[in-house]
Amino acid sequence: MSDTVRLALPIVLVGPMGAGKSRVGHRLAESVGAPFIDTDLRIIERYGPIEEIFEREGEEYFRIVEREVVAEALREEAVISLGGGAVLHADTRDDLAGLPVVWLKVSASAVAPRLVGGNRPLLADGGIERWSAILAQRRPVYEAVAKYSIDTSRRSVARIVDDITGHFGGTR
Repeated sequence: MSDTVRLALPIVLVGPMGAGKSRVGHRLAESVGAPFIDTDLRIIERYGPIEEIFEREGEEYFRIVEREVVAEALREEAVISLGGGAVLHADTRDDLAGLPVVWLKVSASAVAPRLVGGNRPLLADGGIERWSAILAQRRPVYEAVAKYSIDTSRRSVARIVDDITGHFGGTR
């Protein structure tokens, strides 16, 4: 008998930088026996480091590239982690309308140590204050697209995965 949990795919993780989308996504994909797609990693594989895209081409160009990668990923049967700002594109929000979308929430105090030493272009100036401002701007969008939300601030990845699979009716 398999330990794989069955869920409708794709299942999409959204949330701010540092919420744990990649870590939770890997574990969730393993749990449901599906591939894991991190759209930021796909962008890096195809176009180079995100911070270099921002420096070379600007955020507007990055968002165009991100939209293409996200649209492609959402057609796959996988667990998908979207970059924090991917939900800002209206077409992406439309694509997410019928899908199981999980908003991974995290507090500023919990995320601060997770962001240390990273090279996230939108945080280059302003650190945690900038992170908080970005979250405040995006919060209504995350709320609008999510079918379920879970706070990752003080929970183990295993517990978060169990909560997600339980919520979406996963069966073994």
